[in-house]
Amino acid sequence: MMAVRWTSGEKPDLEFREEATHTPGRHEVLVRVQAASLNFRDQAILDGQYGGPTQPNGVPLSDGAGEVVAVGEGVTRAKVGDRLSASCHLHWIGGPPRPEYQLDSLGMTTDGWLADHILLHENAIVQLPAYLSYVEAASLPCAAVTAWTALNLSSPLQPGQTVLIQGTGGVALFALQVARMFGARVLAITSSDEKAVTLKELGAEAVVNYRKIRDWGRAILDLTDGTGVDKTVDIAGEKTIVRSAASTRKGGDITVVGFTSGFGGGLPPIDILSRSLTVAGTAIAPRENFEALLKAMAMHEVRPFIDRVFPFADHREVYRRLKSGNHVSKVVVDVAH
Repeated sequence: MMAVRWTSGEKPDLEFREEATHTPGRHEVLVRVQAASLNFRDQAILDGQYGGPTQPNGVPLSDGAGEVVAVGEGVTRAKVGDRLSASCHLHWIGGPPRPEYQLDSLGMTTDGWLADHILLHENAIVQLPAYLSYVEAASLPCAAVTAWTALNLSSPLQPGQTVLIQGTGGVALFALQVARMFGARVLAITSSDEKAVTLKELGAEAVVNYRKIRDWGRAILDLTDGTGVDKTVDIAGEKTIVRSAASTRKGGDITVVGFTSGFGGGLPPIDILSRSLTVAGTAIAPRENFEALLKAMAMHEVRPFIDRVFPFADHREVYRRLKSGNHVSKVVVDVAH
């Protein structure tokens, strides 16, 4: 099999390796990888800026999809020929997050999807709806499940509520699509008029260009008649969290899912207290959330928005595309080609 692995060092690089193909053990399945996709944290690892645990010389990428080619003893949740993906945390099936789930995190502490074969414990696998291609399915495990969880973490998303999303990355666009499935109104901020067009095409009711309107929090309040949105999915962290609080109604929810602009932010406690805000962070989600997302998507036949697809040999170009910040939603590696 061919795999891409991190090199050792404070700031790792990537290298192709030819390796022996895995043999599935008890409760394991061997999957021929068809596609894999990147998230912000994958680039953060290469830049030496990811604070979470990682496996030395591991195979990157928590997101992918493929076909089962072999099963180990005792496997009951899959058979040869099944089309599947997997939850990012191999053994987090349901319930709240626990520290031990981080010990088996795909693409972080356990070998991930940037290889032509991957070995998975059956606890993690999810069956794919027939209408989704492998490229589309590969975009879902981290960003889409995070978006689903973010919108339902503190309280269930309700039809008619208003949701604020930020940017055009994977989590933001999936949050837009999930919110629209629920019949919610979506407002958005972005950095360009071109990206604003894409957001509106996907269902955003109004979009604020934060490069032109610096006080975008006030603009969002104006769009809600001064009340604020019901739910905010905060992507950037440092540069957005204060205005996220100002944009959210009293008693509303803010879910922090990223740190693309930095780890600070300085949200004063009085802003939380005076507005009775619920501010929470999410560490992706258990398999149950992934399965719920797939059922909802299948009901509406929602298709992920894919920015660009690269062949396996051009995996470095995928990272460059992600780092450029010019992408919209997900960049994907077609591992089978």
